[in-house]
Amino acid sequence: MNQDLSIVSLILHASFAVQLVIAGLLLVSLASWSVIFGKLIGLGQIKRRNDAFEAEFWSGKNLNDLYQSVGNRSDGAPLERIFASGMREFLKLREKRVSDTGALLDAARRAMRASFQRELDAMESNLSFLASVGSVSPYVGLFGTIWGIMHAFVGLSNLTQVTLATVAPGIAEALVATAIGLFAAIPAVLAYNRFARQIDRSAITLETFIEEFSNILQRNATQH
Repeated sequence: MNQDLSIVSLILHASFAVQLVIAGLLLVSLASWSVIFGKLIGLGQIKRRNDAFEAEFWSGKNLNDLYQSVGNRSDGAPLERIFASGMREFLKLREKRVSDTGALLDAARRAMRASFQRELDAMESNLSFLASVGSVSPYVGLFGTIWGIMHAFVGLSNLTQVTLATVAPGIAEALVATAIGLFAAIPAVLAYNRFARQIDRSAITLETFIEEFSNILQRNATQH
């Protein structure tokens, strides 16, 4: 007698515990793919906007004019917000007649570092979820497999004659959980590694800008 060993049939005939594990893994996989696509779009936009602002910044535009134009943008780049926070603090202290160059630069750098940390936290959001999916999903799938194999052998204990045909369906049903666990984990791990590298490069870009802009502010402070 031929038995249907398709994936859908195996899942439908699996024990309730294995079905529960598979359903949880499928939901987690769906959520991780949602995060992956969101990160792909978000980090791509961040890079494009940073590049555009950096080109505008180094075009020789007056810093005050650039600061005014940045303040009116609702969808600015992380570099814009870091620039705006440093410039805002610098101008605020200049208005208060603070003449100490060191105090001006320290205040501007602190403001930029705080803005940098906020931008970094925003870029790293949901990365821990991908890391958790990548590390935990295989073990959850393995738990489902072990449970399914135990359930299959308990059922076989009532048979007087055990053949490969009677063993195979139960083992196959259990192994589906491990397969789906790997299906959820592998994309999450690959995406996490890629996004981590992208964020590291973006962080280096932001930190380099802070140093370069600090040097410009120092020159402006000493000229007045």
